[in-house]
Amino acid sequence: MSGQIIQNGYVVDDLDATIAHWVKHTGIGPWTVFRGVTLDGRYRGEETSVTFDVAMGYTGELQVELMHITSTTPSPYADENGTPKLGPHHVAWLSDDLDASVAEATGRGLEVLFRAGNEATQVAYLESPDHPGLVFEYIQGPMMREMLAAGIAAARDWDGTNPVQELG
Repeated sequence: MSGQIIQNGYVVDDLDATIAHWVKHTGIGPWTVFRGVTLDGRYRGEETSVTFDVAMGYTGELQVELMHITSTTPSPYADENGTPKLGPHHVAWLSDDLDASVAEATGRGLEVLFRAGNEATQVAYLESPDHPGLVFEYIQGPMMREMLAAGIAAARDWDGTNPVQELG
């Protein structure tokens, strides 16, 4: 897991209220919001499909990701009853080769928890059997570097207006 952590992820129960809270108390913004995101993949070896709304804001070069889970399917975002695991969720690195990143991490003793994707991104969540609940994510996507650069620039130049920008 070399390189810079690019993201801290949080599971939240109300995306819009949480964005407002972060804007008010941290000054982080603007936030890019995607609604109805779906990730299809495998969680603990079983097929699953997870839907959620997500917002991304930036502080310096770190992306803060807020995820409101809208499905009750088995996933790393919820407990065995489907109740979202609210609070800090993961730290993430950007990967140019997800398979190689996963192989390197599993070679260090981590186990794949969740591997999924959609047309825009592929993700792999890994955990240590020694420290369950501590989740590491690798993200790969054709536009990820450009999206991060654009978000960092928008945050640097943000004047405090229009704190939410919804994208399709």
